[in-house]
Amino acid sequence: MPATHEVLSPLPGTFYRRSAPDAPPFKAEGDTVAVGDVIGLVEVMKQFSEVTADVAGRLRGFAVENGEPVDPGQALAVIETA
Repeated sequence: MPATHEVLSPLPGTFYRRSAPDAPPFKAEGDTVAVGDVIGLVEVMKQFSEVTADVAGRLRGFAVENGEPVDPGQALAVIETA
């Protein structure tokens, strides 16, 4: 069975999967990710912080929807690592 890793929110705010409403998502389910790849943004008071993958693998899926509020330490995405 493959190992998985959760990417956690570094901040409280709103999670976005794309840089703008008409832009393509940073990553989609099934995409290969490398360490440092941007998978989304967390917005706090009009400040946007990139959320990056801290392991390499395949994006299994997102734990939150685009535009959904998140808390610090909340799982945002799951990456299959093996």
